[in-house]
Amino acid sequence: MRLSDISPDETLWSLQRLSYAVEAELIGDDRIPPLHESLDDLLAEPLTWVGAFDEDERLIGAIAWSFADDGLLDIERLVVAPTAFRRGIGRTLVTEALTRAGDRGAVVSTGRDNKPARSLYERLGFAWVEDVEVIPGLWITRYAR
Repeated sequence: MRLSDISPDETLWSLQRLSYAVEAELIGDDRIPPLHESLDDLLAEPLTWVGAFDEDERLIGAIAWSFADDGLLDIERLVVAPTAFRRGIGRTLVTEALTRAGDRGAVVSTGRDNKPARSLYERLGFAWVEDVEVIPGLWITRYAR
């Protein structure tokens, strides 16, 4: 696997939709905002992206973050191709973002019922902060590190 800085494009947008469709199924709710973004919406987000590429140079995962006003790394997106789940891609991407953040703390949110994502963040040292109902019936869990 090769990591590289990337810019949003149609390939990333398609990967994001596939990845968030799996999360929607896991949490039983398809109202995850990035699942419904247009390509133009994705392009307008002021995020830093790193992509993971397989040996055939196909995009198989990506992470995006910003830095909050308090300096914390805010992991805003983590997407992995469903065909590449359970191969350490998510762990590698989160670790890369944390490395780039240096000594800064980090925060992340995921669907409360997304057990694979929650397990990943907890294994990487994130601690539960709170569960929040962001819109009626849609719950997220917030973590900090």
